[in-house]
Amino acid sequence: MSPPMMDEPTTSPAAAPAPVAKTATMPHTTSVPVNGHTKPQTVEDMAGAWKDFRFAPIRESQVSRAMTRRYFADLDKYAESDIVIIGAGSCGLSTAYCLAKARPDLKIAIIEAGVAPGGGAWLGGQLFSAMVMRKPADAFLRELGVEYEDDGPDANFVVVKHAALFTSTVLSKVLQFPNVKLFNATAVEDLITRTDGKGGIRVAGVVTNWTLVSMHHDDQSCMDPNTLNAPLIVSTTGHDGPFGAFSVKRLVSMQAIPSLGGMRGLDMNTAEDAIVKGTREICPGLIVGGMELSEVDGANRMGPTFGAMALSGVKAAEEALKVFDQRRAECAEGGKW
Repeated sequence: MSPPMMDEPTTSPAAAPAPVAKTATMPHTTSVPVNGHTKPQTVEDMAGAWKDFRFAPIRESQVSRAMTRRYFADLDKYAESDIVIIGAGSCGLSTAYCLAKARPDLKIAIIEAGVAPGGGAWLGGQLFSAMVMRKPADAFLRELGVEYEDDGPDANFVVVKHAALFTSTVLSKVLQFPNVKLFNATAVEDLITRTDGKGGIRVAGVVTNWTLVSMHHDDQSCMDPNTLNAPLIVSTTGHDGPFGAFSVKRLVSMQAIPSLGGMRGLDMNTAEDAIVKGTREICPGLIVGGMELSEVDGANRMGPTFGAMALSGVKAAEEALKVFDQRRAECAEGGKW
């Protein structure tokens, strides 16, 4: 958005009216308070009246209660979720967008270890701000309404002027869905599992803790975690790192899968196709997408091109919807799990 334009002054400074930003005269019709009980004041009402401006009086405890009451209500509501997405990077957010749009009846919880959702997609590669997406991932940009530059029908990629434009757009759309809750600064420490009586397991939820607690288990007293049950988990924690590839590494330690293939070197031409095509349910109840998948399959990394992350999220949502009803039935009382 361009800076507010100022009215041009007249030739006589004495007669010139005070400059007024155009934002002060634009109609305000896009924001409606939720459960509002009074007529909201507009920005236009405040313009030019700052001398007598006052915020509504408040007691500090009101702020605390307003936050904590809602947060703990969300914890209670989403303790039994339909789908939990681990990781709010490009893949996880794209998954959440597609799932919430397709199934507004589902309760979808997103668990993000960082304070700021978005993973590594706030910038392009090496702190360069532009985001490159190879075609046909531009279809997802059009779905979101994100503008991009296209050099024409012969070009094999498009460019979003700043990666943060993509990330903030998909994040804001996801958070506007009434059936989605994001728990950030929260780490997944383990997976809830069930046995099938034959030595196999299925994933039935996640074990969570504050990220700062998870980071200090080795040097502080133990703090037991919390849990969220769900018949289906979508893990998009990224490639190996402090919190990356968590779910698939845990599957190995539980002997649910034999080993990890380990991410291979950078090869954009093979990597992006492999990640999208390989997005799937790794074991019953756990779908893996994005760069976490590269650690399972031994896929190449793709570097600073983001189309595979977005479309892996689209495919993860598709895979989730294929198996969700079956996994929910299996988790129900009296099911075989």
